[in-house]
Amino acid sequence: MADRNPRPQIVLDADQARRIALRAQGLLGSPARRAGVPGVLRRLGAIQLDTISVLARSHELVPYARLGAVGRAPVETAYWSGRDAFEYWSHAACVLPREQWPYFAFRRRHYQRQGYRWHRMADPRRSCAEVLARLRGEGPLTAAELGGAKNGGVWWDWSEVKIAAEYLWDTGQVACVERRGWKRVYDLAERVIPKELLERDPDDTECLTRLVRLAGQSLGVATRADLADYHRLKGEQVDAVLEASGLVPVHVAGWGQRGSGRSAAAADTRVANAWADPAALETEPSGRHRTTLLSPFDSLVWDRARTERIFGFTHRLEAYVPASKRVHGYFAMPLLSGGRLLGRVDPGREGRTLVAKQVSLTAPGAVRPMARALREAAEWVGCTSVRVEADRVSPPALAPALTAAVAAD
Repeated sequence: MADRNPRPQIVLDADQARRIALRAQGLLGSPARRAGVPGVLRRLGAIQLDTISVLARSHELVPYARLGAVGRAPVETAYWSGRDAFEYWSHAACVLPREQWPYFAFRRRHYQRQGYRWHRMADPRRSCAEVLARLRGEGPLTAAELGGAKNGGVWWDWSEVKIAAEYLWDTGQVACVERRGWKRVYDLAERVIPKELLERDPDDTECLTRLVRLAGQSLGVATRADLADYHRLKGEQVDAVLEASGLVPVHVAGWGQRGSGRSAAAADTRVANAWADPAALETEPSGRHRTTLLSPFDSLVWDRARTERIFGFTHRLEAYVPASKRVHGYFAMPLLSGGRLLGRVDPGREGRTLVAKQVSLTAPGAVRPMARALREAAEWVGCTSVRVEADRVSPPALAPALTAAVAAD
């Protein structure tokens, strides 16, 4: 097991760490347009899925933030054509690069040993055999096509066939490389995963080593907790493979192990408080910064503690918070500009108008970037105008400037 606080040879200041993280996430420097959406997916290693759709669904917003107004058809093709990706449990339910299939074997084995996730089947053997037989005979099917996803009650009251399909998906006997009408499409893994990937069966140590290395590459520089959170690993799993991962210990001035506070270890440059991708340390991050709105599920900001530590920006998704208790709105999207998080906006659509229902800005300098980001997002989703709810701008003194900037050509 690796020493959690080895002596680092490299000391970074917080600004260097921030720029390394931005470059690793594809938000600093020239975008890899030739690689397109598959390139973004491979760079990030995981793109989270979610049912919420405001401007667009989160998995569309992530490549948009990095590539600009990429067509929505190429996004769907990259994810659901079966050539580049599959869906599985990573940070949450995520689209993953197809070549990562072998390295989630540790999780598939875990579900196999567990026997179920949270739902139980009345007759597991019969139900699973029936689903497999249907897929084998009829081809890829959704839960509805298999016989119905629910028993008729609340959404979590799954039918026996849905529980069986999900268990087979959890354990890798079936795979999902397509969504149809936002419904997961199940198919036999042997039919949709290339043979050379399907036959690879790395042990847990190899799986974890690979995933920690990939998380480090996607984050650039990260604490132990950051590395664990990226693919939802346990801290002890990260500890067991850190030394073999190829990541190098570094000290980032001002970083604690979690959050933005300074611990005694973080104040001592003789001990590491983070690990970095060695390739990310070879050159100084430079180039063009993206100005864009971020999905709350974007991997740059999905970890609240890391976001606060790197950007000094506290962000919380409030979609699942009662409306009366929301501070920034249902789907508040952080504004990234100049490598900083400068505010957030809760957007909506009324016909062909993008409505900034609630806006908060950190300083007057955030007005023009917010206006630019709103106009670009509106154009991308086919809106012809932008309206700012001026009485919902914070601080209120910036409302006239923002309204005028949005209206300007």
